[in-house]
Amino acid sequence: MAIPGYQDVMLPLLQLMSNDRVYQNKEVFEPMAAHFELSESERAVMIPSGRRTAFQSRVAWARTYLFQAGLIERVSRGHYRITERGHSVLKSSPERIDFNLLRQFPEFRSFEGRTAKKSSINTTESEGSQATPQELMAAGYQEVRQQVAQGLLHQIKDSAPEFFEQLVVDLLVAMGYGGSRADAGQAVGGSGDGGIDGIIKEDKLGLDAVYLQAKRWESPVGRPVVQAFAGSLEGHRARKGVMITTSTFSRDAEQYVGMIEKRIVLIDGEQLAQLMIDHGIGVSAEETYTLYRIDYDYFTEE
Repeated sequence: MAIPGYQDVMLPLLQLMSNDRVYQNKEVFEPMAAHFELSESERAVMIPSGRRTAFQSRVAWARTYLFQAGLIERVSRGHYRITERGHSVLKSSPERIDFNLLRQFPEFRSFEGRTAKKSSINTTESEGSQATPQELMAAGYQEVRQQVAQGLLHQIKDSAPEFFEQLVVDLLVAMGYGGSRADAGQAVGGSGDGGIDGIIKEDKLGLDAVYLQAKRWESPVGRPVVQAFAGSLEGHRARKGVMITTSTFSRDAEQYVGMIEKRIVLIDGEQLAQLMIDHGIGVSAEETYTLYRIDYDYFTEE
């Protein structure tokens, strides 16, 4: 069974609370998951931000909408119970509780009006979606991020090989390797480099070195290429290496690095672009948005 949308959750959630118990926020997740017969993997799916599971997010939004319509009330911080209006709705035996049903209540219509004025993501627009407004924003962010990542890969592939090698060192410096850019590493490249494109200090003191190889390829990098890189490390008496490509690695190549004693990390084009975004290499911030939540501690009386 797929993870239900928050409108699908509203009726079962109100039915759960029909016993007039006061429910703490976290108490409703397990019975709701059991009601929808969610598997462990479905329960574990996270929203894009990674801060909570998708199902928990949808239950929380269902609770928010029931509260805004006056079907449940907040007894204290994080504790809710059904209202007389909620009981009345259940007595009418609705097949489903959705926005159309909630709009009969002036409090919910007022809530919708406030939301529509403040945000382009309102209940009307998200009504046909299984995702919550928070998930829609997170998904939009991920879509833009993916577009930027693809653009970065195109730019890298259009650049000179020497530039790509320098980019790799710049990225590792931004990730905390080697200290400053001036003394962090050296690009080797060219003929006679023994299969090594660069060397970077693992730490600011230079106690160990990480050897680099950069492959600006279109086709997948196979095991023979990775195996040759491992041999190059042996020739330099090196223990650690990073191979970065703009394409992908074959399954044999990935399995190979897990079998050998030397520590080799493989970074494909997708990972490379995401790391560049995370560490501000080749990108600049255009817009910044902050998502707020109510700080219930502020309203709690001592």
